[in-house]
Amino acid sequence: MDITPERSKQVTFTSPYYANSALVIAKKDSYKTFADLKGKRIGMENGTTHQKYLQDKHPEVKTVAYDSYQNAIIDLKNGRIDGVFGDTAVVNEWLKTNPQLGAATEKVTDPQYFGTGLGIAVRPDNKALLEKLNTALAAIKADGTYQKISDQWFPQ
Repeated sequence: MDITPERSKQVTFTSPYYANSALVIAKKDSYKTFADLKGKRIGMENGTTHQKYLQDKHPEVKTVAYDSYQNAIIDLKNGRIDGVFGDTAVVNEWLKTNPQLGAATEKVTDPQYFGTGLGIAVRPDNKALLEKLNTALAAIKADGTYQKISDQWFPQ
């Protein structure tokens, strides 16, 4: 989950385990920047930081909220929307299996929306669990396990 100030008021987060970014994908070679998306219909999952970011920072884009990213991808492939905005690691996986799609914008890393990275949310009163999770994250980073997992599942 994105570690944001707003979310940190509700839950306690582990140390960040991944530096998050977001990206719009569309039909290959259609767009290159957010300026190119003016008036275009961009899908994202309802209630996400992606939706809030587009509504706040790019009101010129028409946002289309979906109950799942799978439905947004179906609509993109069928021409009902012009792009999909999601986490870079996730959309890169979609690009592997959908060669007709490509990156349509630069990566977005705005910490106001995407926080200081991804972390595991823990109830504020569960300090023991938070400590165990942070200890485990530190251990897998120290012994190289984290890097192996990251290289396999989150390639740049």
